[in-house]
Amino acid sequence: MPKKKPEEFSLKGEDLLKKVKDLIAEGNVRKITIKNREGRELVVLPLTIGVVGVVLVPVWAAVGAIAALVTECTITVERSD
Repeated sequence: MPKKKPEEFSLKGEDLLKKVKDLIAEGNVRKITIKNREGRELVVLPLTIGVVGVVLVPVWAAVGAIAALVTECTITVERSD
């Protein structure tokens, strides 16, 4: 079976945290990569099924810090089958 193509979303920094939270809430996201405007990876968030609550607090802090520093970014989403 062919591998699914990752999805990409271009966002403004202030929309980053909400989009990441929405994607994680969907439950079928395996990995989220956040890149700056130039395409340089800022952070890769590997996610496993069942990651919830307190475990995500450091993720929210990291994404919030990135959102404060970038004006535009791209997130790449890899979903599980």
